[in-house]
Amino acid sequence: MMNDNVCKDKMILVEKFGVFLEKREQLAPVAARIFAYIVLTGKSGTTFDNLVQVLCASKSTISTNLNHLQDLKKIEYFTKTGDRKKYFKVNDNSILQKIDEMIFNWTEEREIHTELMNYKKTINALDTVPHEEKFDLTIHNDFVHFIDNATSAINDLKEKIIKTQSKLK
Repeated sequence: MMNDNVCKDKMILVEKFGVFLEKREQLAPVAARIFAYIVLTGKSGTTFDNLVQVLCASKSTISTNLNHLQDLKKIEYFTKTGDRKKYFKVNDNSILQKIDEMIFNWTEEREIHTELMNYKKTINALDTVPHEEKFDLTIHNDFVHFIDNATSAINDLKEKIIKTQSKLK
């Protein structure tokens, strides 16, 4: 069992992380707090009753938000031999899903910047456009370079996560 200071620190972090998740993941406040709590609980998981108690929310609110998080595949449950309770934990694939989403968004953004850049290059190549009206392509070049580097780095991280997960199974 954790001491009071660690429990207090955990709940402060649940709130801070929960607010972050509300914004970034567009989660409802209770769903964000549930997910944050489950992340900070780790592999041992947490029960429905525990979530009701620590988050001071009604059973129906916790149930609705647990179901929503399961539908989003952010969490999953497991059972323990001789215990009828469900223990909720983070879905092992949720980080990989988030990485894939990031890569997809960055790829889309890269394509748009590339199209913008190509259009501006075409305009710049026209003899009728005065030099002072030509587009500066620096921001597009720099941004495409940044996205390429970020995508490469996140793909490296994804490979490391997959290797680590396969070793744990």
